[in-house]
Amino acid sequence: MADRELLLGRYELRGVLGRGGMAEVRDGWDTRLHRAVAVKLLHPALGADADTRRRFEDEARAAAALNHPNIVSVHDCGVDDGRFFIVMERLPGQTLHDLIARGPLPASRVRAVLDDVLAALTVAHGAGVLHRDIKPANILVSADGAAVKVADFGIAKTAGAAHTMTGQIIGTMAYMSPERIAGAPASVADDLYAVGMIGFEAATGQRALPQDNPAVLARAIVAGPAPSLARARPDIDPVLAAVVDRAVARDPRHRFTDAAQMRAALTAGRPATRVLDAPLPPAADPDYFIPARKRPRLSRNQTFLAAAAVFLAALVALLVFTVDSTPATGRTESPDTSTVAPPPPSPQPSSSSAPVVSSVAPQPERPKGPKGEKKGNGPGSAKPGNGNKGRDGP
Repeated sequence: MADRELLLGRYELRGVLGRGGMAEVRDGWDTRLHRAVAVKLLHPALGADADTRRRFEDEARAAAALNHPNIVSVHDCGVDDGRFFIVMERLPGQTLHDLIARGPLPASRVRAVLDDVLAALTVAHGAGVLHRDIKPANILVSADGAAVKVADFGIAKTAGAAHTMTGQIIGTMAYMSPERIAGAPASVADDLYAVGMIGFEAATGQRALPQDNPAVLARAIVAGPAPSLARARPDIDPVLAAVVDRAVARDPRHRFTDAAQMRAALTAGRPATRVLDAPLPPAADPDYFIPARKRPRLSRNQTFLAAAAVFLAALVALLVFTVDSTPATGRTESPDTSTVAPPPPSPQPSSSSAPVVSSVAPQPERPKGPKGEKKGNGPGSAKPGNGNKGRDGP
């Protein structure tokens, strides 16, 4: 199309995605690589200054050197017909500012966003790059909410660059620290202060300092009370509230020393997995405390112990019964109806009848002699006696 607006004959400019004090961001298309991009165009008034152009280019190169999943990638930078631009990764989705406009975010979501932002700043600060414009509009969130990326490192300040003009304050005032408003040089603490301010805003759905007049806002930042998420949302996660309140403390000595420390405080006492896919089972569920696979094992042990106890009891009973039913001679008699088993009978004459079994063991019956025979003479005597010496019985 002849009316297409191209930069360097390659980057097609489309609709406006956002505007700021230094630049505007346009939706773009890389006609060479056939991919969507975001193009940041420096305002013409600022592009006329040689120092500003040099800083813009230097800091764009520094941002391009940052390689992290939570940092928007910088693909290219240049100038076309006096327009200085930076070509960046285009992330389908929306900004954190758009999400907050719908209302407060859940505490778990605020935690996740801040964690990703701090991970990006840890890498940037480690490379000597300060962002200087952390705000909800510069935090991009993918359409599915899984990816959070920090954008707009185009006005970042590197450790080796000293292009900022005296008295010039770069950034968005509502997220600036008191010392920055007072004109102090940018520092790591300023980026972390801004993270605390967006944490407050995301959790409450409104800016911590809502003043619109720049003079009134500056006075509120420097002389007013520090915002407190704990007071604004007493019901919110106390760990999140404590981290946000510390980050926006008036005295920079009370804030975090670096992004890694703030990130560690944010995740202190939390599980490795930040978001649970499913709620934990209720505490009343016994299977939550005792795994199901262990329950049969315990039942088998109980069954074995019970069987062993029964077997032992039976064995003891059998031994007692055996001892009670065995005579002193060690011989085992056949079962009988008598209480005491009688001894075997003595030999009897063929004409004698068998002994009668009774409850008392009877003595062997001796044959009786004729009347007058002495007692005690039996078949075993040498002579059958009748008590009269020399006389035979009939």
